[in-house]
Amino acid sequence: MNNSLDPRVKRLTLNESNTSLKEGEHWNIFEVFRQDKRGGHHVHVGALHAPDPAMALIFAKEQYGRRKECFNLWVVCSADILAFADEDAEMFVNNKEKNYREASGFKVRDKIEEFKKKSGE
Repeated sequence: MNNSLDPRVKRLTLNESNTSLKEGEHWNIFEVFRQDKRGGHHVHVGALHAPDPAMALIFAKEQYGRRKECFNLWVVCSADILAFADEDAEMFVNNKEKNYREASGFKVRDKIEEFKKKSGE
């Protein structure tokens, strides 16, 4: 028996039952993001189960919006979030060689001097 408090873990054995779920009985997992003050950024605060986005927003307000000051909440169905696979992590490794960002990487001064000589200045 699994004693986890995470609702996603508790529902892992849901598919093992022989009865199929009726419309409205299958609740989706929604990720909740909270904005503490106007103009601030939204921060992921947790997940919850709800039958639809409207109810998810109500549940999110009750669960994540009443203890701490809250300006706004977002709910997003977990299935709608796209992410890169762990195997793709190397694409985010930064190139430490960034001469192209420094002025020394450009030969503009030489080109300007050459242009001035050709134009007779």
